[in-house]
Amino acid sequence: MLEARLTLDPTQAVGAVSRRLFGAFVEHMGRGVYGGIHDPGHPTAGEDGFRRDVIDLVREMGVTAVRYPGGNFVSGFRWEDSVGPRDQRPVRLNLAWHSTETNEVGLHEFASWLDQVGAELVLALNLGTRSTLEALDLLEYANVPAGTTLADQRIANGRPQPFDVRTWCLGNEMDGPWQLGQRSAEDYGKLAARTAKAMRQVDPTLELVACGSSGAGMPTFGEWERTVLTHAYDDEDLISCHAYYEEKDGDLGSFLASGTDMDRFIESVVATADHVKAVRRSPRSIDISFDEWNVWYFSRVPTDLARNIDDWPVAPPISEDAYTVADGVVVGSLLMSLLRHADRVTSAAMAQLVNVIAPIAAEPQGPAWRKSTFFPFAVTSRLARGVSLRVGVDGPGYVTAQYGEVPVVDAAATTEGGRVALFLVNRAQDEDVEVSLDLTALGVGTVQEAVTLSDADPHAANTTDRPDRVGLRPTTHAEVDGCTLRVVLPPVSWTALALH
Repeated sequence: MLEARLTLDPTQAVGAVSRRLFGAFVEHMGRGVYGGIHDPGHPTAGEDGFRRDVIDLVREMGVTAVRYPGGNFVSGFRWEDSVGPRDQRPVRLNLAWHSTETNEVGLHEFASWLDQVGAELVLALNLGTRSTLEALDLLEYANVPAGTTLADQRIANGRPQPFDVRTWCLGNEMDGPWQLGQRSAEDYGKLAARTAKAMRQVDPTLELVACGSSGAGMPTFGEWERTVLTHAYDDEDLISCHAYYEEKDGDLGSFLASGTDMDRFIESVVATADHVKAVRRSPRSIDISFDEWNVWYFSRVPTDLARNIDDWPVAPPISEDAYTVADGVVVGSLLMSLLRHADRVTSAAMAQLVNVIAPIAAEPQGPAWRKSTFFPFAVTSRLARGVSLRVGVDGPGYVTAQYGEVPVVDAAATTEGGRVALFLVNRAQDEDVEVSLDLTALGVGTVQEAVTLSDADPHAANTTDRPDRVGLRPTTHAEVDGCTLRVVLPPVSWTALALH
C-alpha cells in the first residue's frame, strides 16, 4: 500500500470560500431546458411545466447560482424574444446548436424556476451580435423598479418586483471562431469597457464579468486577458475562465491529473491580471469567475450539427454523456482546485446542469437520476464552508503524458466553527493509499462523516437501466488513532470527510 502524509495548519488560510463557487450553468442547448428542467407532459411537472423531480435533485445538489441563457447561444439571443405572452413570442433559429428555439422558457419562467430551486440568477449578455444599448435595455427591464417603459413592461408581464440581477457576464467566449460576432481582444476590451461604464450609470453596485479567453489551449490565451483588462480593468470585477476535460486515447493517468491543469490555468490568469494591476497602479484586484468547467467529451459532439439547412429540430439530444466513476473523481478534483484558489476564484459554474454535459439525467416520461459527477458536487457544496486551508502533501508521484509528474494524492480542506472538511483523491489506478494527518493543531478528533466515490471498474456509470450502479459509499477505513487521522483511499477514488 502506498502512503502519504498531510500537513494542515488552521492559521494557513487561502481565503474565504464563496458560496457562489457552487454555481451551475444552464444554456438553451440540446435537452438542457426543453425536456430537461421543463417538460410540461411529464408526470412530475407542475402547472408551470417544470419537473419537480429535477427541482428536488438540483436542490439536493446544493446549487447556489445559475448562469443563463448561455454559452454560445447567448451570442445570437434577442432577450426581447423571451418575455411577454408565450403565444406571441417569436420562434427563432438557434445558430449555436443548429436547432429551433421556441422561447417557451424565457427570463420570467427561468427566474421562477430559480426561486423554486433557491439559487441566484446570473445573466449573460449578448455582446456578439448586439451591443451596449441592448445590454442597457435588459438591465432596465430586469432591475429598475418602475416608472420607465421597460420596467413597466416587466410589471405588465407579471413581475411587479425587479429581478434584481446582481452579476452580469459581458458576452461569452468572444475570442472563439465558433462564436457569432467573434471579436479581437482590442475590439472586445473596448466594447466591454463601454458597456460596463454604461451599466454602472444605472447601478454602480453591479458585479461585472469580462470574457477571458475561451480556454488555456487557445492561441489567444494570455495575450487576450492582458489586452482586454488593459482596456476594461477599471470597469470589471472578474474575468472568466472556461475549461473542459476528457479522457483521451485511454490515457486515464493524465485525465485523473486534470486538476493540476486547472491549478496552472487559474494561476496564469491571476498572474496576468495582477500584471495589469501593477502596470495601471490600481489598488483593486480582479478576481476569477470560473463560469464554465466540467468533464465534457467534446470529441463525441457531432461535427455536422448543421447537417441539413431544412432540419432545425427542437431540443435535439447533444452531449448526454453517461459519466463514469473516473469522470466523477475528476469533477471532485476540479472542485478541489477551485477551493485551493478561493482567495481569487470567487464565482464558478459547473457546465451544465441537466442532460447536457450534466450531473442530472432527466428521461422523457421517465425518472430523473444522479450521474457520477453529481455526488462530489453535492457533498462539496454541503461540507466546504468557511475558509479554505493550504494542505501539504508528502507522498508518491507519477508521470503523466500531458502534465509531467503529478502527486498521486490530491487534497483540499476547509474549516469553519470547529469543523474541518477534508477532500481527497487517489489518482493511482491499481493501489490503495493510506493517508495520515496529525489533528493536534486543528482541534478536531471525531470523524462525523466519511464517504467515497469509487468502483472496481473506474469506467462504470449510471445509466437508464441501472441509475444506481455507482454512487457514494461509506469510507471503509477512516479512523482517528490518538491524534492522527488515518484513511485508506481505494484506487481512482474521491473521498470527503467531515471532522468535528
